[in-house]
Amino acid sequence: MKKLELVREIAKTTNMTQTQASQALDATLTIIKEALKNKDDVRLVGFGSFKVNTRKARTGVNPQTKKPMNIAASNVAKFVPGKELREMVNNKTATNNTTTNKKTTTTKKTNKK
Repeated sequence: MKKLELVREIAKTTNMTQTQASQALDATLTIIKEALKNKDDVRLVGFGSFKVNTRKARTGVNPQTKKPMNIAASNVAKFVPGKELREMVNNKTATNNTTTNKKTTTTKKTNKK
């Protein structure tokens, strides 16, 4: 599913215009990116968590020359699916609908530094 298709589905499901749905999606993505930039986890209960993992510096092998090379440390964004999403994808739940009455989004500050 592409972004435009997602925007259309959000608009249809929430009775928003496509412009409003697009703005809401863009705002959500911006907030998630900013949280990850600050190394904060973003947890969406029933869906999953976005986290930043730090990869240590290591020695690798250049595939063309076969010579050792240094690979710098880096931060990478990671998504960990929640239990409900994992079960849904594996057809272990009876329904594919999640309730909207639950609090579904939380942002947790972590002290990773």
